[in-house]
Amino acid sequence: MFFYQNAGGVPAHRPTTINDGATLSRGGYQRSGAAALDVFGAYGIATQPSMVDESNNVSVTEETLESDSKGELIKLAGKLRDRRNELNQLASKRASKRDELNAKTREKVNEAQEYREKRDELNEQVQEHKEQRNELNAKANELFDEVEQLKAEMELDEGKSLEQLKEEIEELEFKQQTEVLSSEDERDLIERIEEKRNQYRDKQEKLEQNDELDDLVEEAETVRAEASSHHQEVTTLAEEAQEFHNKMIEAYREADDIRDEADEMHEKFVEVQELADRHHEDFVRVQKRLRQLDKKEEEERRSDRERKREAAREEAEEIYEKFKEGETLDTEDLMKLQKTGLL
Repeated sequence: MFFYQNAGGVPAHRPTTINDGATLSRGGYQRSGAAALDVFGAYGIATQPSMVDESNNVSVTEETLESDSKGELIKLAGKLRDRRNELNQLASKRASKRDELNAKTREKVNEAQEYREKRDELNEQVQEHKEQRNELNAKANELFDEVEQLKAEMELDEGKSLEQLKEEIEELEFKQQTEVLSSEDERDLIERIEEKRNQYRDKQEKLEQNDELDDLVEEAETVRAEASSHHQEVTTLAEEAQEFHNKMIEAYREADDIRDEADEMHEKFVEVQELADRHHEDFVRVQKRLRQLDKKEEEERRSDRERKREAAREEAEEIYEKFKEGETLDTEDLMKLQKTGLL
């Protein structure tokens, strides 16, 4: 098991949702202020102001709908239509920026996932080398135990080691060369030196004459060296895995920053789109009122035409009665009778 340190102890990744509904893996890091704005500059993306200029907005009240003339309402509808179209264009631009940022977020997440895969591959290799190292170390320990056991059987561990005997011989020889001794002390010292040399030669001969021990020591040292080689691979591969882990964390951090910008841009898009929708709804309200006025005018014109036809028919009937009574009709009277179908 390998553990990695993140800044502040934050986990390597966590789930997140970008504003178009796609779920992504990401790190738990956020930036704000100037650091967040740097992300836009890094990808060549222009920022939008957080607030919409409301000085050009057009509002409609029920009183306006009821009291304004048809001409005034037509002008109002034009203003609402133009402002709605302007806001829709701005919303479209912000949606494009948001989608662009979301695409950048996915790119960074994909990059982080590639780093993760490479890190995991290296971790698998680390684990393999570690297992081999442990197995070889266990085998080397067993072989060295056998060496010690064999040395004990040969009584090679009894008394002083070759190194200790060599040091003692050198100390005695140095004393012989540098100190003024009596004849008796010097003779005693020479005997001690000779005794140590004999012990050294005896132990060395026993070691040199034992091929089995030499072979066992050589095998144990070879196995230990192979274990060390695997340990070096563990260290090297673990360092490489850590590098990919750090790159993965940084990619997730950048994905977080860009996603935060995408979320902010989405909020700006929603702000403008809702304002455009409000203008469209008001435009529809004004259009509906204009249709009502058109319908009312048409009804008034129809009613007026009906009144005129009824009056013309009544007049024509009077003229027709006069005609039946023998009165002479002029051309205008005859035309009135023809229009009403009485002639």
